[in-house]
Amino acid sequence: MPRETIEFVARSRVITATAVLQQLIDLRAYPHRHLAVAAYAAGGSSISQALAAADFLSRTGWELINVTQVGSGNTMHAIMRRR
Repeated sequence: MPRETIEFVARSRVITATAVLQQLIDLRAYPHRHLAVAAYAAGGSSISQALAAADFLSRTGWELINVTQVGSGNTMHAIMRRR
């Protein structure tokens, strides 16, 4: 994924769990109500990473709607909604 900016995230509606956990982007400027948090990790740790990002976002006005595995790989998406 290219270096994430708020413009890139707004256009794609996807942010990486790493960007959330490292607080690389201020999502207060995010213009949409729904957001997917993508976690890419091997060995089953992608679910832990996705949920950690969801927990972090829950403290900033977002709620977890669903978590889903993408394809047959190790990518998980946490689907979030702004409260």
